Amino acid sequence: MLRNQLNDVLSLGQHRVWKRMAVDWTGAKEGDNVLDLCCGSGDLAFLLSQKVGVSGQVTGLDFSREQLIVASSRQQLRSKPCYRNLKWVEGDALDLPFCDCHFDAITMGYGLRNVIDKYKAMKEIYRVLKPGSKASILDFNKSTDGFSTSIQGWMIDNIVVPVAAGYGLTEEYRYLKSSIQEFLTGDELEHVALEAGFSSAKHFEVGGGLMGNLVATR
Repeated sequence: MLRNQLNDVLSLGQHRVWKRMAVDWTGAKEGDNVLDLCCGSGDLAFLLSQKVGVSGQVTGLDFSREQLIVASSRQQLRSKPCYRNLKWVEGDALDLPFCDCHFDAITMGYGLRNVIDKYKAMKEIYRVLKPGSKASILDFNKSTDGFSTSIQGWMIDNIVVPVAAGYGLTEEYRYLKSSIQEFLTGDELEHVALEAGFSSAKHFEVGGGLMGNLVATR
């Protein structure tokens, strides 16, 4: 996939490590019923599938039908039996088409930053999680340190966007800087999760502070 090739170049392959960390933080195990929210082309969903195995169930939800078609085509190219436990659902993160207390774990990779109402999204995640279960939300980190923010902005302007242009993905990455500036800090994400009802919430900086991962327990 073109986007994964670009992410490999930009992160020196570290994006794969961060995604595995996000999945590990959910505590998902064999036989669990799990959700990958804003799943895109399915990177986290495929990792979850390996965790829950053939006796588990993975649902990947995204608002983009085009992305779900890509995810489904990737699934068909993979031979591991566990990948048969994947299903793809077109839906809205602010109005999840699932009953209360339905999932044993939830991941969300690079999606919350693009959701208009982050509190409502967290309320929906809380609603469909089983008590005691975890949500793991990976995204770019909005640092409170001015120097780190400057470095991050410089990297986006001078490395990320120019390299993305070489892959024909300029527009997809040009918005990053402004979207991070408008995103929530780690402390703010923890606060939103607690306000949404989670019993605990902890934001971890990863990738030298360039990325962040919120782990919230219902």
